[in-house]
Amino acid sequence: MGANVSQLERDIGADQFPPNEHYFGLVNFGNTCYSNSVLQALYFCRPFREKVLEYKAKNKRTKETLLSCLADLFYSIATQKKKVGSIAPKKFIARLRKEKEEFDNYMQQDAHEFLNFLINHINEIILAERNQAKGGATGGNKNIGSLGGSLNGDSSGQPQEPTWVHEIFQGILTSETRCLNCETVSSKDENFFDLQVDVDQNTSITHCLRCFSNTETLCSDNKFKCDNCCSYQEAQKRMRVKKLPMILALHLKRFKYMEQYNRHIKVSHRVVFPLELRLFNTSDDAVNPDRLYDLMAVVIHCGSGPNRGHYISIVKSHGFWLLFDDDMVDKIEASTIEDFYGLTSDIQKSSETGYILFYQSRDAT
Repeated sequence: MGANVSQLERDIGADQFPPNEHYFGLVNFGNTCYSNSVLQALYFCRPFREKVLEYKAKNKRTKETLLSCLADLFYSIATQKKKVGSIAPKKFIARLRKEKEEFDNYMQQDAHEFLNFLINHINEIILAERNQAKGGATGGNKNIGSLGGSLNGDSSGQPQEPTWVHEIFQGILTSETRCLNCETVSSKDENFFDLQVDVDQNTSITHCLRCFSNTETLCSDNKFKCDNCCSYQEAQKRMRVKKLPMILALHLKRFKYMEQYNRHIKVSHRVVFPLELRLFNTSDDAVNPDRLYDLMAVVIHCGSGPNRGHYISIVKSHGFWLLFDDDMVDKIEASTIEDFYGLTSDIQKSSETGYILFYQSRDAT
């Protein structure tokens, strides 16, 4: 290797460097690490990257949208002459600031809010463009909540065909409620693009997911209106996963509002996330309960609070792990991942903790 070869290329090694792969950091435009870290995680979720690049290939003359800017950025990385370097996502950030005024400033933003906005917004763009192509209404499906895309239909009442965003990220939760008077169980399904889980000290992701599906009793002022009894009754309720998505995004709720401080504080509890994950909180009628997941990427929050600190991401690519810190890219050992589980005691203040985890189903092509 020549003298001008980067440290990253040396660390990977010429014979180990994956063909047709590029590792490019993203320049920070004043606190845009929240966006950079999520974009890197998404770029290395292969099914997502492939769909975005396919969109770019099919839509040569599309009007500028956040999706077209994302596709241009991904294409620019994928077609670089060099294997490593950095790139400025200028057009994407400019478009993001136009699209949503909350991001139109130089303040630190929440990476999960950004991910949520981006995935839902891309989904809306695809639906709107599809409707336009059919000569239908120009408005996309607006019925998209924070939990992910709705398949309830468009304004004409027609059920929406799933988009590739649904195919990659969407799972289904089922909320099961059992009336304690007549024992009737009623269930209600809802879609999600990510699962948001509470964190406890010294636990694991599996534990967090089990807690997510713990049974809660609905009683006193919170009774359940049972259709069978035709009255309000005590009941037991639990949430379980009915359809496991191709890419499972898990959001660890690390920012909690504390009344006594009148602000959000960071919960830096140690939560172990494994390289392999199987979900045990599935419903009895789950479509694909045995899906096995591999950890693909983690967005990490560094620092002591939600509006300060920094975001970085780690991704798995061709069997090894890389750390992306804005325009810097480093190869890391898999054992380093343990450094991002969180803190074992509350005495330490500053921390680097896993915040959004991306698990890819092993059967994903």
